[in-house]
Amino acid sequence: MPTRYEGIFEVARRSFLRALRQPAVVFPSLIFPLFLLAVNVGGLDASTELPGFPAESYLTFALAVPFIQGAIFVLLNSGTDLATDIETGFLNRLALTPIGGRSLLAGGLGGVLAVAIFQTGFYLVVGLLAGASFEAGLAGVPVLFALSLAISLAMGSIGAFVALRVGTSEAMQGMFPIFFVFLFFSSMALPRDLIEQDWFRTIATINPVSYLIEGIRSLFTTGIDGEALGLAFGISAVLTLVFLSAASAALRTRLVRT
Repeated sequence: MPTRYEGIFEVARRSFLRALRQPAVVFPSLIFPLFLLAVNVGGLDASTELPGFPAESYLTFALAVPFIQGAIFVLLNSGTDLATDIETGFLNRLALTPIGGRSLLAGGLGGVLAVAIFQTGFYLVVGLLAGASFEAGLAGVPVLFALSLAISLAMGSIGAFVALRVGTSEAMQGMFPIFFVFLFFSSMALPRDLIEQDWFRTIATINPVSYLIEGIRSLFTTGIDGEALGLAFGISAVLTLVFLSAASAALRTRLVRT
């Protein structure tokens, strides 16, 4: 009989392999952010001439965005997989075993982290090959991976909570526009201090996604920036704590209902 930890490992392995077996889901989540990056670089490259712009290359400035977009896709894909497990009754069957339903939640997040490692390496290599700078140097690479994993864990926790609340894969997929609104109303296109519209700058300032982007961006544009990284890691930790706790509560409610 598998132990709880062995069960979590098996569920994490299942989650990762499940993603790899769905190329129609995985490849768009890798390629679409790069297409959007290319469009932004082509259309906003002149922004680098603005006084105070933090990078000589707009590619270097904007390369942080695919990391966040990738994490949002992970949120949606992992949440959809969890919702499918709810619909098919797999969650209920697992809850009846010694492993328990919480293992599905923990294992699913483990799968999220495995996918995040792959995405981070992919975007970093593509960005550097395209000519982006990485001011943090070799010492910044593990920091980049650690921050990317922290952000993906936060996004995965949000996805798990939403999936447990809505309970269907269709409803989970319907949340796509809502999550991307947070991305577009952030500092993804310009530094917050260079946004002229007061209302947009205010929204970007209170939007936690801005600080996640700026944490990753700092590694490409300025190096090891303690303030930007501290805010990004701190917000990731808070989001993980809040939504993982909410997901655990939603899991109990979901199992009681069924």
